[in-house]
Amino acid sequence: MGITYSNKEVNTDSISCGGSFQVTLSLAASPDIVSNPADIVLILDRSGSMAGSPLANMKNGARKFIDIIDEATDSSQDGQIGGGSRIAVVSFADTATQDTGLITSVADLKAAVTSLTADGSTNHADAFEKALQLFPVGTTNQKVMVMFTDGVTTAGGDPNTVATAAKAQGVIIYCIGLSGNGGIDENALDDWASDPSSAYVAITPNDAELENLFEDLANNITKTGATNIVLRDTVAPCFRITSLINPAVGSATMVDSNTVEWNIPALGVSGSEGAALQFNVQHVGECTGTVPVNESVSYSDDEGNIVTFPSPEIDVDCGIVVIPESCPIPVDISAEGCSDTIEFDAGNIILESTGRILQLDVTVQNVCPGKRVALAVILNETDPEGNEYRRGMKTMTVPAHTEASCRDVIVRCIKFILPDDLDVSGTDTGSCNTRSFNARIFSHYIDSDFECCSAAT
Repeated sequence: MGITYSNKEVNTDSISCGGSFQVTLSLAASPDIVSNPADIVLILDRSGSMAGSPLANMKNGARKFIDIIDEATDSSQDGQIGGGSRIAVVSFADTATQDTGLITSVADLKAAVTSLTADGSTNHADAFEKALQLFPVGTTNQKVMVMFTDGVTTAGGDPNTVATAAKAQGVIIYCIGLSGNGGIDENALDDWASDPSSAYVAITPNDAELENLFEDLANNITKTGATNIVLRDTVAPCFRITSLINPAVGSATMVDSNTVEWNIPALGVSGSEGAALQFNVQHVGECTGTVPVNESVSYSDDEGNIVTFPSPEIDVDCGIVVIPESCPIPVDISAEGCSDTIEFDAGNIILESTGRILQLDVTVQNVCPGKRVALAVILNETDPEGNEYRRGMKTMTVPAHTEASCRDVIVRCIKFILPDDLDVSGTDTGSCNTRSFNARIFSHYIDSDFECCSAAT
């Protein structure tokens, strides 16, 4: 069957600036369907929420799946699935129906898919039960279920119980989920699917993608297991890989702080097999907002399996980011060949980000001992017409002194920053301009022995 599933996912939707998250890469592979025939049950959701384009796209995907298996098992789309493999169709809503048994007739399988109509609730448990009943006792064929659903369980028993029993009997379970029709329980799909679930679960919010998901799964099922796998994952430049968790299958190394390489000698050669690699990533760059995790992901094996991985995104919250200075416009310089020395006039530049820092000292007179003072300074700039423009306000607490009598208290070094881009002097000589300001200063005691009279007095 080749590589039957590939996935890349992150364990959180968002991190703070400088935060960390975990990436999981997953693969699943199975032996060649020709030399290792399979009994495959398509379990298709026909509940009421599937009405319209979701049902139509699911049918297209299921029919394409059947055609690909047909051609792979006997090298032609001759209407009969060959090589000992068979397919069955089970559909479900309030209850499940065995629309076909395990058969080889492509026409009968497609007819069963085409006849499905959407109505009713969602009974996953009965769907798994009806599918499990179709596998004959003692079969040597691989046993595969492909569960498609667009919603949570609303009828019947606990589907996890039946799915667990099926896996205990050697059944491989793939789950395809459509999350755009009111939501699915992604944790439930993870529980139902074979391990690692990240390699056996595919979820899309867009029903237009369903045909592609069924097609990709069928294409991979028809290939042999993979050998000499080399998977190289490079995360985006504003992230760095901090550590690897040793995989149970194969070995992984950090090529550099942004790249990890995963090598697997063989996967799914003698039986269906899944593998997962996890590594931890930290945000270290200036990127913020919604950021793609991938820079690139490459895959190769000796069998030529075509494997793609999604590009997960993560929201990086660095607060409000302001970049006050833009990058200078580059000056193009041409260096002629065989020249040892280059002389080039790069033009004129101006000083950037100029301005003033105004530092004020204030004397608060006759401050009594033991009393703190609240002090405020409001600074305005004035233009030649006398109009005022706000340039800042500072408030501060002046600590109480312990002298025996009232004393003047000097408050030093009250600073205001005055960039030149706020200059209203009306001249254009940069930091050489004369600028005019005024300051309004307020103060009062914080501490007082005054108490209001009570109502009873």
